[in-house]
Amino acid sequence: MKYDFDNAPDRRNTGSYKWNVAENELPMWVADMDFQTAPEIIEALKKRTAHGVFGYGIIPDEWYEAYISWWERRHNYKMKREWLVFCTGVVPAISSIVRKLTTPNENVVIMTPVYNIFFNSIINNGCRALESPLKYEDGKYLIDFVDLEKKLSDSQTSLLILCNPQNPTGNIWSVEELSKIGKLCEKYGVTVISDEIHCDIVRPMCEYVPFQSVSETNRNISIACIAPTKAFNIAGMQTAAVCVPDRRLRHKVWRGLNTDEVAEPNSYAVCAASAAFNEGEEWLSELNAYLFKNRDYAEKYIKENIPEIKAVKSDSTYLLWLDVSEVSGDSEKLSKHIRKATGLYITPGAEYGSAGEGFLRLNMACPISRLKDGLSRLREGIYSADIQSL
Repeated sequence: MKYDFDNAPDRRNTGSYKWNVAENELPMWVADMDFQTAPEIIEALKKRTAHGVFGYGIIPDEWYEAYISWWERRHNYKMKREWLVFCTGVVPAISSIVRKLTTPNENVVIMTPVYNIFFNSIINNGCRALESPLKYEDGKYLIDFVDLEKKLSDSQTSLLILCNPQNPTGNIWSVEELSKIGKLCEKYGVTVISDEIHCDIVRPMCEYVPFQSVSETNRNISIACIAPTKAFNIAGMQTAAVCVPDRRLRHKVWRGLNTDEVAEPNSYAVCAASAAFNEGEEWLSELNAYLFKNRDYAEKYIKENIPEIKAVKSDSTYLLWLDVSEVSGDSEKLSKHIRKATGLYITPGAEYGSAGEGFLRLNMACPISRLKDGLSRLREGIYSADIQSL
């Protein structure tokens, strides 16, 4: 390998949200990586810093070209320049869009278990989070289209927030599934916000399908939220985009983002994103190879050493979704016990909606030595638990 993923810098005492923990604790919860970002991005940031002037910025042509080239090259989806709008992050974009496209007390459908911050974006804006639970069968997740149509057909439903690929389950939705979602949403007049921030973390030889690439219907009714931040570990750069092919819908989204003051770049946002997409492809390919070796190791370790729990199979994200229902029905109590007993800090599945109860989420984006430590702590925590009390 050209790049070193076996070693990672010490992130303690660096103002890290993830690593703001006690000395004996190992955080494997929030979804950022312990690896340094691509050296090519670091060099671009150094060059920008050396200029020494950090005034107000614009969105130059290179930013648009970087997104368009990357999605066409990596994901076989040709975007147009005018479809793209800069924003400071996927979550700010989702919250802004919910505010702009709904009125209080309307429904926003989410297929759970799903990224917990979706609930915040919905509820904080006076809407109701209407859960359509995924079906969990034989260790796999499937969309319950009967339930989904029921929720979309509700006269109070105006939005669906889709997670593609899915966090925390790791599902890569198929062309057929995305097409069916699009047809149902068109039928019932529901706009789709497709959060595709995890799209570049996929197993080698696998591919995610952009929601908008599936059909003209999907393009006309949707807003895609995209960014280099998850794949290249640059979330702190506050750089993302929304892609909105429909002109009228795009104008509403643009107005919302500007009203909320989340449509202007900081001094590093453009150069970080452009360097990631233009120069970081080889680094990302090696990263994905490393991450999915981590996943394979974790799945094998759990099967052989903690057979009471099950790792849900996945070809995307660096998040391991663990079925612990045979150990405990209360994921919050279990995660607290594991942290107290071993120092391993992982996320209870209940945070991702009612369908997440009985699960834990573990972040594997770290050197293999650290992953082995985390899995050892997980085993210790599971077998030190008083199962009857959990």
